[in-house]
Amino acid sequence: MDLNFTAEEQAFREEVRSFLRAELPPATSSKVLGGKRLEKGDYVAWQKILHKRGWGAVAWPTAFGGTGWNAVQQHIFDEECADAGAPMQLPFGLKMVAPVIMAFGNPAQQQHYLPRIIDGTDWWCQGYSEPGSGSDLASLKMRAVREGDHYVVNGQKTWNTLGQYADWIFCLVRTSTEGRQQEGISFLLIDMKTPGIEVRPIIMLDGEHEINEVWFEDVKVPVQNLIGEENKGWTYAKFLLGHERTGIAGVGRSKRELKKLKDIARKETANGRPLIEDQRFRDRIAQVELELMALEITNLRVISAEGEKKRAPGPEASILKIKGSEIQQMLTELKMQALGHYALPYVHDALYADWQGDPLMEHYGDHAGPLSGQYFNVRKTTIYGGSNEIQKNIISQMILGL
Repeated sequence: MDLNFTAEEQAFREEVRSFLRAELPPATSSKVLGGKRLEKGDYVAWQKILHKRGWGAVAWPTAFGGTGWNAVQQHIFDEECADAGAPMQLPFGLKMVAPVIMAFGNPAQQQHYLPRIIDGTDWWCQGYSEPGSGSDLASLKMRAVREGDHYVVNGQKTWNTLGQYADWIFCLVRTSTEGRQQEGISFLLIDMKTPGIEVRPIIMLDGEHEINEVWFEDVKVPVQNLIGEENKGWTYAKFLLGHERTGIAGVGRSKRELKKLKDIARKETANGRPLIEDQRFRDRIAQVELELMALEITNLRVISAEGEKKRAPGPEASILKIKGSEIQQMLTELKMQALGHYALPYVHDALYADWQGDPLMEHYGDHAGPLSGQYFNVRKTTIYGGSNEIQKNIISQMILGL
């Protein structure tokens, strides 16, 4: 297997870099690289810039307005965007519900929703988990009862990411209690402006409002918003989760954070000796870098196979999710250790773009202020998208037949 990029691929990388130098707003890049808070406008503006260039959906087929890029091109694009400090393209629309609409939606749904996703008009969020129905998602209870040309939806979703900004939510709902739990679930698209929807914030350990509870009381949803067939939503949910878990790997972002870790470790410590000169710590950096290289190669293989076979990732998506989330946690742990006592205080104001910094932390630049909050935030990566324990069960069942 040749792991070197071809001349054409290197030329493509330079094209992406030139575009980022010309179009990525410096203020936005500064926020991303400095670990600052991004606002809704930052994400939307960047999506519109990409769409204008024709790069709004790098993994979509050209028939739906995507680039039609191969796996290597997608990988190069993601890597360069992360390195330059571009905001992450929100996955809920582009990488989660859009593939479901493409694969199982009808032509009218495809023509209406997909253009509004790719041009940044609609912000989507996910309605899967419920209290008591997270890893055991098939036990969900939110009901949708058909009454004429509408479903009436009642129930609750939780751990909903950025739903306070969303225009639409895609939900798994129970439309039948007959048979196995998985056989009574349907996939609905719901306008967040519909009467009866209430978004309640969940404030995290770092004081940020990233996740929510979403309550539904007698919410009327047109039957035309049903994806595919009634009671077949479990099939569509598994298809979606394969795409989500592949995205959680986050190779480009982890490579950027690895650079930050090395930058911190090269700073002189109190004894005048950079931490990177400590053999034990240097070995730990080398270990996570090798694991990240292996993840990168595996990720390329998976998205290449997905493109060739025109199918959703299978158990390999679970492998990527496990290792990708573990690497992200390892990187934040090592950065915390590298900063030592400077990592202890969490400076919430450091998330604001105009924060001037604390003189005691200037030695480490922007790294110290927000880092402990980032550390706690990243602890969730081994849980969302299906906990890593559940992913190991999936691997054992689908590959080993256990």
